[in-house]
Amino acid sequence: MTAPAASVPAVSPALSIPDFIAHWQGHRALTRRVIEAFPDDQLFTFSLGGMRPFGAQATEIHLVDAMTVTAMRTGEWPEPDWSAGPTEKTSLLAAWDQVSAELEQHGPHTDPAFFTGMHALPWGEMPGWVAAIYAVDNEIHHRAQGYVSLRALGIEPPAFYER
Repeated sequence: MTAPAASVPAVSPALSIPDFIAHWQGHRALTRRVIEAFPDDQLFTFSLGGMRPFGAQATEIHLVDAMTVTAMRTGEWPEPDWSAGPTEKTSLLAAWDQVSAELEQHGPHTDPAFFTGMHALPWGEMPGWVAAIYAVDNEIHHRAQGYVSLRALGIEPPAFYER
């Protein structure tokens, strides 16, 4: 009989926070390439099978990520204005790059207590690590919808494994 595995924290201040930030930044870089792949006139207009245009989905990703990055830095969860946000490709990419720069600068220095502490988000209370992983999962989910839209437009999406 083997002994049960010791509980190992998902995030440790010595190594895993920077690793998590690098992983998240890899997803952000890939999603940025998906945004870039859309023709300017299709990013916020092309809809398939009842899905929102990818520009609207990418704006949601941006707002959730911006809120999460702010919380990692300040502990505050400012609810996004869901009706606001970029409405054209260049402004979306500029806003995207701003959040990526903030994540790069402040993310690795996130207080480890953020990840274990409970936080009140607009959609419920959860530990910080759950909220941070939700931001990444939300991005992956919507990026996959962007891949479907690109293929429907006859455009080869970026390789998903190149993060």
